[in-house]
Amino acid sequence: MNDIASKVLDNIEIETGPEPRYAVIWLHGLGADGNDFVPVVPELGLGDLGPVRFIFPHAPMQPVTINNGMVMRAWYDIVMADLVRREDEQGLRASQQLVEALIARENARGIPTERIVLAGFSQGCAMALQTGLRHPERLAGIIGLSGYLPLADLVDAERHAANADTPIFLAHGTMDPVVPFERAQASLEALERMGYAVRFKTYPMPHSVCLEEIHDIAAFLREVIS
Repeated sequence: MNDIASKVLDNIEIETGPEPRYAVIWLHGLGADGNDFVPVVPELGLGDLGPVRFIFPHAPMQPVTINNGMVMRAWYDIVMADLVRREDEQGLRASQQLVEALIARENARGIPTERIVLAGFSQGCAMALQTGLRHPERLAGIIGLSGYLPLADLVDAERHAANADTPIFLAHGTMDPVVPFERAQASLEALERMGYAVRFKTYPMPHSVCLEEIHDIAAFLREVIS
């Protein structure tokens, strides 16, 4: 446990009750931090499901090329606005290891992988898919908000059968100027070609989160962790 803890990112934890039986690891977007989605927890209204631990990690600080090299919290570097040319494979894989360490810590604290949901917004969505599809034990579910599938050409060769039928919920704003809607559609099509059953919801919004989306996330969580 101590060895695992030494590798775990600084994070914010919220437990809806003592001795949680489920965990949701929620990954923020570029330039934000773990505080970003903390206010969503009470909005989900999951109090009757039993104790759930929400983990909101802070991504490492690093320079981001597209933002003129400014140092900020980022799961990986972004070089070009289209997001998929010249992807930061090394950065994606390094952060995948950090997310794996968060999963391992929950396992060590008594929550098996089958009771863990990976969720993320924007870059965090990319990391949830990057990690979840390759994880060697089945997750309860994967939630991806306003993001996309990274290293898409490598997923088919690297994905693990353990999560072949894991429920996936993807949501995207139709007016998103940061991660274009077309990128979300291409990600959906790639996942469906590989046989994943993806629930895909759209909302008339930019690169953000709306109340209807929060309700849909809550419904998905109720289904996969109840």
